[in-house]
Amino acid sequence: MGISLYLHRILRRRYLKGRYKALFFILKMEYNKVLTLVNEALEENTTLFLIEATISPDFKIKVVVDGDNGVTVKDCVKISRHVEHNLDRETEDFSLEVTTGGAAEPLKLKRQYKKNVGRILKVRLIDTTEIEGTLTEVLEDGIVLNWKAREPKPVGKGKITVDKNATIAFENIKEAKAKIIFN
Repeated sequence: MGISLYLHRILRRRYLKGRYKALFFILKMEYNKVLTLVNEALEENTTLFLIEATISPDFKIKVVVDGDNGVTVKDCVKISRHVEHNLDRETEDFSLEVTTGGAAEPLKLKRQYKKNVGRILKVRLIDTTEIEGTLTEVLEDGIVLNWKAREPKPVGKGKITVDKNATIAFENIKEAKAKIIFN
């Protein structure tokens, strides 16, 4: 994990010039400290994992976690307390938000794909192609999707339903989201 893209853009444009180098250094130190504290808290429950941690220039800390079996509010509270109790509010005032990735958020880590095997994914590729299918397998370097499609009959009029599958490399995935189905 690195400093968030948002933070990186702001720092590159404004804060790395002249007098703001010290702020960048402080933010980077705090980011490393927060990351260490979050990882310590996650060691208590190995089913949880970090998706993203960011610190904005006004010291708003956001930690996004997920879990193999989901994440409870109690899990978020434990992580929040561990981080908050080990940071000094006297040195720097901050706000802390510990949240889950959410059902509508894109999948970012291989571990998230593994927990979604058997679910329907909507995958947008870097060439702007979109594929919607059931995630059947997570490979070392990609995923396997299966879906049904209607195609013209080889002979005669009409269409037939055929099973399709695709192996998609992680590097070709621009965005993948699990489709939420209400029964």
